Amino acid sequence: MSEQVELNRSTEESKARLRLWLRLLGVTRKIENELRDKLRRDHNTTLPRFDVMSALNRHRDGLRMSELSGVLKVSNGNVTGIVDRLAEEGLVERVPVPGDRRAMMARLTPRGQDVFAGQAAEHEAWIDALFADMGADEAQGFAVRLKELAEALETREDKE
Repeated sequence: MSEQVELNRSTEESKARLRLWLRLLGVTRKIENELRDKLRRDHNTTLPRFDVMSALNRHRDGLRMSELSGVLKVSNGNVTGIVDRLAEEGLVERVPVPGDRRAMMARLTPRGQDVFAGQAAEHEAWIDALFADMGADEAQGFAVRLKELAEALETREDKE
């Protein structure tokens, strides 16, 4: 194969990958914007609040603030403000960390669990509706491939 043919194929592959990235980014933004609107309109909440409650729902015993920040991949300051407001509303409580008088953990209150359960059920229905044109096998295939890509990117980051 000549160098020019190889260069053209490489350029075509590069352009295809760039178009894929731009398409993924555009679709992600559209979905995220729709979810933000629905959460605000139907539940008077925000996507970051939903994300905090979701993380705490998965960790029923609670998370230290630094752990919560790590799970969400955001700064401690961002999480603290959200947890403060959720605590004021009785959805989250702060509890001492056994053996560490200075540290506090956040966890959902029973009311917070109930509120989140309602939000999560609607969130799942919204996602289902957004992807209604995609069959289960196709969705699973996309999910598997994106997971593989995420793992490859994480491996690359670990090596750098």
